[in-house]
Amino acid sequence: MKKAEELLEVIPQLHTFKKFGRVVRVVGLMIESQGPVSAIGDVCRIHLNNERKNDTILAEVVGFREEIVILMPYTKISDISSGCLVECTGKPLEVKVGMELIGRVVDSMGNPIDQYPLPKGLSSVRTEQDPPSVLSRLPIQEQLAVGVKAIDGMLTVGNGQRVGIFAGSGVGKSTLLGMIARNTTADLNVIALIGERGREVREFIERDLGPEGLSRTIVVAATSDQPALMRIKGALTATAIAEYFRDKGMNVMLMMDSVTRVAMAQREIGLAVGEPPATRGYTPSVFSILPKLLERTGTNEVGAITAFYTVLVDGDDMNEPIADAVRGILDGHIVLDRTLANKGQYPAINVLKSVSRLMNHIASPEHVRAAEKLRELYYTFNKSEDLINIGAYKRGTSKEIDDAIDFEPRITTYLKQSYKDNIRMEDSIGELISLATGGGTR
Repeated sequence: MKKAEELLEVIPQLHTFKKFGRVVRVVGLMIESQGPVSAIGDVCRIHLNNERKNDTILAEVVGFREEIVILMPYTKISDISSGCLVECTGKPLEVKVGMELIGRVVDSMGNPIDQYPLPKGLSSVRTEQDPPSVLSRLPIQEQLAVGVKAIDGMLTVGNGQRVGIFAGSGVGKSTLLGMIARNTTADLNVIALIGERGREVREFIERDLGPEGLSRTIVVAATSDQPALMRIKGALTATAIAEYFRDKGMNVMLMMDSVTRVAMAQREIGLAVGEPPATRGYTPSVFSILPKLLERTGTNEVGAITAFYTVLVDGDDMNEPIADAVRGILDGHIVLDRTLANKGQYPAINVLKSVSRLMNHIASPEHVRAAEKLRELYYTFNKSEDLINIGAYKRGTSKEIDDAIDFEPRITTYLKQSYKDNIRMEDSIGELISLATGGGTR
């Protein structure tokens, strides 16, 4: 009887007919179709007319122009011809998620790219979801260890915090993400590689992540040669996977490299559908999609997503539009400095330009005081470095500068760390406090 009642509830929701349209035009990346009736975000199947290929291509509705439906394909469009049937599925993109997915590498649509089929028993989740309600977000009170001294000691991250890693190209963003993924105390890692070169995906998995890191990680890869829509979906899919495990009560670490390429992909789509370019060529939709994406992470009533988003700054300009917009949304930023990298300091974190907005709330007073003292000494040395190097400063003139000169080699040594090292958070904080309360002798 119960099954009969369930069937009666389901029957009115069934569609007794399919909605079809026809391709009338293809311009660049966009496909124009006469019909079918659909909504923004709906997935459509385009049935190919090619006699040699009885196949379909998936596309997504991205806009409308009068009676014309504008679609963007998830794959290449070389086989699409005029008159191809367009079938609307009536629902947005969904991906398969479950515990069995841990240790796997998938694409933007959740399909495996590691030569093994998806396991059975996975659940379907929508890639686009609303952020948690503001009142359902629990306050961040716990520290989360990432195994990097400069971050755990000077830029302590909370469980559920969202942090940006800002750097130019080739300064060590991917290597730093690999360190965090291997060393973090989070229950699970979800890593989104968006817009990467094809060869870098395997190199990151094998070299930076390693078997140990991959065993507790799900990797979502969307390389630079894929359509703009696939790059955006890669970010959304990774976020949806992280949300699934957060809702299971887990503490998830989400790492996205890079959010800049997500913005570039959205700019491509915006320009293709006719949006006017606004700030430095970026369309208005770019600045509306960023908060929708970044606000989905963080805490809710049962779990937390701690997120690290890399931002590829153009010409090391930290005030370019995407960097400025992302910095205003997140709960802190870590700046990788090319000058420090050229000196051989790794990780090349400029602690004077970086900040964790939650450190004062989650770290002990002794820890905060020690970090503030070392930051002050490091700033004093950097401000006076030119005078010191040319011999214009004489010891004894300023006690502050004398102390900074004595402490600088020890601070630099503290901030350095091999990418293979995993240092416990307690040891990082203990060494920091010992350094701040110890002498300034070399």
